[in-house]
Amino acid sequence: MKIYIKNMVCACCINAVKSELKNLDIQFRSIELTEVETINIISPEKLNLLDKNLRQYGLELIEGRNNILIEKIKIAIVEFVHYSDEEFKINLSDYLREKLNYDYTYLANIFSKVQGTSIEKFFISHKIERVKELLVYNELNLTEICYRTRYSSLAHLSYQFKKTTGLAPSKFRHLQHKSLLMLEQVNCQ
Repeated sequence: MKIYIKNMVCACCINAVKSELKNLDIQFRSIELTEVETINIISPEKLNLLDKNLRQYGLELIEGRNNILIEKIKIAIVEFVHYSDEEFKINLSDYLREKLNYDYTYLANIFSKVQGTSIEKFFISHKIERVKELLVYNELNLTEICYRTRYSSLAHLSYQFKKTTGLAPSKFRHLQHKSLLMLEQVNCQ
Protein backbone atom coordinates (compact mmCIF):
# COMPACT_ATOMS: atom_id res chain seq x y z
CA MET A 1 0.00 0.00 0.00
CA LYS A 2 1.28 3.48 -0.79
CA ILE A 3 0.77 6.40 1.56
CA TYR A 4 1.45 9.95 0.43
CA ILE A 5 2.62 12.59 2.89
CA LYS A 6 2.46 16.37 2.49
CA ASN A 7 5.41 18.63 3.44
CA MET A 8 7.89 15.75 3.58
CA VAL A 9 10.95 17.56 2.19
CA CYS A 10 14.07 16.41 4.04
CA ALA A 11 15.86 13.64 5.93
CA CYS A 12 14.43 14.91 9.24
CA CYS A 13 10.93 14.44 7.85
CA ILE A 14 11.78 10.90 6.76
CA ASN A 15 13.09 10.14 10.26
CA ALA A 16 9.91 11.54 11.85
CA VAL A 17 7.77 9.38 9.56
CA LYS A 18 9.88 6.28 10.33
CA SER A 19 9.47 6.94 14.04
CA GLU A 20 5.70 7.28 13.81
CA LEU A 21 5.40 4.18 11.63
CA LYS A 22 7.38 2.19 14.18
CA ASN A 23 5.31 3.61 17.06
CA LEU A 24 2.15 2.42 15.34
CA ASP A 25 3.73 -0.91 14.34
CA ILE A 26 3.27 -0.21 10.63
CA GLN A 27 5.82 -2.14 8.62
CA PHE A 28 7.12 -0.45 5.51
CA ARG A 29 9.07 -1.45 2.44
CA SER A 30 10.41 1.98 1.53
CA ILE A 31 10.24 5.67 2.43
CA GLU A 32 10.96 8.47 -0.01
CA LEU A 33 10.04 12.13 -0.04
CA THR A 34 6.22 12.33 -0.16
CA GLU A 35 5.77 8.54 -0.32
CA VAL A 36 5.76 5.49 1.95
CA GLU A 37 5.22 1.98 0.71
CA THR A 38 3.86 -0.25 3.45
CA ILE A 39 4.05 -4.03 3.52
CA ASN A 40 0.41 -4.51 4.55
CA ILE A 41 -2.84 -2.64 4.05
CA ILE A 42 -3.46 -0.22 6.91
CA SER A 43 -6.85 0.15 8.59
CA PRO A 44 -8.63 3.52 8.31
CA GLU A 45 -8.36 3.92 12.10
CA LYS A 46 -4.59 3.46 12.02
CA LEU A 47 -4.30 5.85 9.06
CA ASN A 48 -6.22 8.49 11.00
CA LEU A 49 -3.94 8.00 14.00
CA LEU A 50 -0.86 8.21 11.76
CA ASP A 51 -2.19 11.43 10.22
CA LYS A 52 -2.84 12.89 13.68
CA ASN A 53 0.67 11.97 14.86
CA LEU A 54 2.34 13.32 11.72
CA ARG A 55 0.63 16.69 12.08
CA GLN A 56 2.74 17.43 15.16
CA TYR A 57 5.72 17.53 12.76
CA GLY A 58 3.91 19.69 10.20
CA LEU A 59 3.26 16.66 8.00
CA GLU A 60 -0.05 15.18 6.93
CA LEU A 61 -1.44 12.40 4.79
CA ILE A 62 -2.55 13.34 1.28
CA GLU A 63 -5.52 11.88 -0.52
CA GLY A 64 -6.56 12.33 -4.11
CA ARG A 65 -4.58 11.93 -7.30
CA ASN A 66 -4.28 15.67 -8.01
CA ASN A 67 -3.14 16.50 -4.48
CA ILE A 68 -0.52 13.77 -4.64
CA LEU A 69 0.71 15.09 -7.99
CA ILE A 70 0.86 18.66 -6.63
CA GLU A 71 2.99 17.50 -3.71
CA LYS A 72 5.32 15.64 -6.09
CA ILE A 73 5.67 18.82 -8.19
CA LYS A 74 6.53 20.84 -5.08
CA ILE A 75 9.11 18.31 -3.91
CA ALA A 76 10.67 18.15 -7.40
CA ILE A 77 10.97 21.95 -7.46
CA VAL A 78 12.54 22.03 -3.99
CA GLU A 79 15.02 19.35 -5.08
CA PHE A 80 15.78 21.22 -8.30
CA VAL A 81 16.39 24.51 -6.50
CA HIS A 82 18.19 23.31 -3.39
CA TYR A 83 19.79 19.94 -4.08
CA SER A 84 20.00 19.21 -7.77
CA ASP A 85 23.32 18.73 -9.51
CA GLU A 86 21.51 18.54 -12.84
CA GLU A 87 23.23 20.17 -15.76
CA PHE A 88 22.59 23.89 -15.35
CA LYS A 89 21.28 24.15 -18.89
CA ILE A 90 18.16 22.04 -18.15
CA ASN A 91 15.08 24.14 -17.59
CA LEU A 92 12.36 23.54 -15.03
CA SER A 93 9.74 22.30 -17.48
CA ASP A 94 12.10 19.64 -18.87
CA TYR A 95 13.18 18.65 -15.36
CA LEU A 96 9.58 18.22 -14.17
CA ARG A 97 8.57 16.37 -17.34
CA GLU A 98 11.45 13.91 -16.94
CA LYS A 99 11.10 13.53 -13.17
CA LEU A 100 7.31 13.07 -13.04
CA ASN A 101 6.63 11.55 -16.49
CA TYR A 102 3.86 14.01 -17.33
CA ASP A 103 3.58 16.71 -19.95
CA TYR A 104 4.57 20.06 -18.46
CA THR A 105 1.40 21.80 -19.66
CA TYR A 106 -0.69 19.21 -17.84
CA LEU A 107 1.37 19.69 -14.65
CA ALA A 108 1.13 23.49 -14.91
CA ASN A 109 -2.64 23.40 -15.40
CA ILE A 110 -3.26 21.04 -12.46
CA PHE A 111 -0.90 23.04 -10.23
CA SER A 112 -2.57 26.37 -11.06
CA LYS A 113 -6.06 24.95 -10.64
CA VAL A 114 -5.37 23.37 -7.23
CA GLN A 115 -2.85 25.86 -5.78
CA GLY A 116 -4.22 29.10 -7.21
CA THR A 117 -0.74 30.10 -8.36
CA SER A 118 1.55 29.04 -11.18
CA ILE A 119 4.44 26.60 -11.04
CA GLU A 120 6.64 29.49 -12.18
CA LYS A 121 5.69 31.68 -9.20
CA PHE A 122 6.24 28.78 -6.79
CA PHE A 123 9.60 28.11 -8.45
CA ILE A 124 10.68 31.77 -8.26
CA SER A 125 9.77 31.98 -4.57
CA HIS A 126 11.95 28.96 -3.85
CA LYS A 127 14.80 30.35 -5.92
CA ILE A 128 14.63 33.60 -3.96
CA GLU A 129 14.62 31.66 -0.67
CA ARG A 130 17.72 29.81 -1.87
CA VAL A 131 19.39 33.12 -2.79
CA LYS A 132 18.58 34.47 0.68
CA GLU A 133 20.09 31.38 2.25
CA LEU A 134 23.28 31.76 0.23
CA LEU A 135 23.47 35.47 1.03
CA VAL A 136 23.18 34.78 4.76
CA TYR A 137 25.94 32.12 4.62
CA ASN A 138 28.14 34.83 3.08
CA GLU A 139 30.44 32.27 1.42
CA LEU A 140 29.70 33.17 -2.21
CA ASN A 141 29.69 36.47 -4.06
CA LEU A 142 26.60 37.51 -6.04
CA THR A 143 27.98 36.23 -9.34
CA GLU A 144 28.58 32.79 -7.83
CA ILE A 145 25.10 32.83 -6.27
CA CYS A 146 23.67 33.79 -9.66
CA TYR A 147 25.33 30.77 -11.27
CA ARG A 148 24.44 28.40 -8.42
CA THR A 149 20.76 29.36 -8.57
CA ARG A 150 20.58 29.16 -12.38
CA TYR A 151 19.85 32.81 -13.09
CA SER A 152 20.72 33.90 -16.62
CA SER A 153 22.31 37.11 -15.36
CA LEU A 154 23.06 39.05 -12.21
CA ALA A 155 20.64 41.73 -13.39
CA HIS A 156 17.83 39.16 -13.64
CA LEU A 157 18.60 37.80 -10.16
CA SER A 158 18.68 41.32 -8.71
CA TYR A 159 15.41 42.27 -10.44
CA GLN A 160 13.53 39.19 -9.19
CA PHE A 161 15.04 39.47 -5.72
CA LYS A 162 14.02 43.12 -5.37
CA LYS A 163 10.58 42.48 -6.85
CA THR A 164 9.99 39.65 -4.34
CA THR A 165 11.63 41.04 -1.19
CA GLY A 166 11.66 44.78 -1.76
CA LEU A 167 15.44 44.83 -1.25
CA ALA A 168 18.47 44.52 -3.48
CA PRO A 169 20.51 41.36 -2.73
CA SER A 170 23.47 43.42 -1.45
CA LYS A 171 21.17 45.40 0.89
CA PHE A 172 19.64 42.15 2.18
CA ARG A 173 23.09 40.72 2.87
CA HIS A 174 24.14 43.91 4.67
CA LEU A 175 21.01 43.90 6.86
CA GLN A 176 21.46 40.21 7.69
CA HIS A 177 25.09 40.77 8.60
CA LYS A 178 24.10 43.74 10.77
CA SER A 179 21.42 41.64 12.51
CA LEU A 180 23.92 38.87 13.22
CA LEU A 181 26.38 41.38 14.71
CA MET A 182 23.63 42.75 16.96
CA LEU A 183 22.79 39.22 18.10
CA GLU A 184 26.45 38.55 18.90
CA GLN A 185 26.56 41.73 21.00
CA VAL A 186 23.46 40.63 22.95
CA ASN A 187 24.95 37.18 23.54
CA CYS A 188 28.21 38.68 24.82
CA GLN A 189 26.52 40.84 27.46
